[in-house]
Amino acid sequence: MIFIIFISLVLGYLVILGLVYIRQDSMIYYPIREISNTPGDIGLNFEDVTLKTKDGVTISAWYIPAQHERGVVLFCHGNAGNISHRLDSIRIFHDLKLSVLIFDYRGYGRSEGSPTEEGTYLDAESVWDYLVNIKHISPEKIILFGRSLGSAVAAEIALNHKAGVLIIESGFTSIPDFGRKFFPYLPVRLITRYHYSTIDKVNKIGIPKLFIHSPQDEVIPFEHGVSLFEKASEPKEFLRITGGHNEGFLISGKAYIEGLNGFISKYL
Repeated sequence: MIFIIFISLVLGYLVILGLVYIRQDSMIYYPIREISNTPGDIGLNFEDVTLKTKDGVTISAWYIPAQHERGVVLFCHGNAGNISHRLDSIRIFHDLKLSVLIFDYRGYGRSEGSPTEEGTYLDAESVWDYLVNIKHISPEKIILFGRSLGSAVAAEIALNHKAGVLIIESGFTSIPDFGRKFFPYLPVRLITRYHYSTIDKVNKIGIPKLFIHSPQDEVIPFEHGVSLFEKASEPKEFLRITGGHNEGFLISGKAYIEGLNGFISKYL
């Protein structure tokens, strides 16, 4: 009887391992296809941009110009929704006299394909190429901004190109580290097919870096942001905000905006 129970538990554990391994795509990416709003709905002029990645995928993006532009934000958004759900952030950057180029990863919004780790890197690479080679933006005027999953994408671009600054908001150290929060009894590091290992990159990125995180973040633990900051090379700064994962930047209000502006004014 004990042997049967043991075998049942082992089989059940293996089934869980298999499900987690197979369903990783749907556990990491939550794309929405429908574009609900545009910058025009909040009174901002914008350009619809269509880009082609190196592997032939068509990517959808918006370019929102600012008057008296101080720099351009290459905006890598989080793992859910699409670019139409980031209008609050676009408004904040626009009010800081920063133009924004925000794009949808493959499989999100109007972008073709399905998301993968390498695919998201290629998507961001095509946006960088567009800013530098088509828009003729000087690299030192580009602000690489990534929130949540996008922080790992922005870090990859910063590793390969010398932008002006890198801003990591609500970032995680790596997918395996993050996965242990939800599956503490599984060998996450052995079964994961995704890495997004920002912790292995931040010490190799020489441009100024701002890390933003809230202790009340219910999705990505505050300790992840602290670990990234501690591992990162100089120059670096840390902005502690308040509120949850998705609304912390809004709840923090003035402190968040002044923190962004102070960092950008200092280094850009």
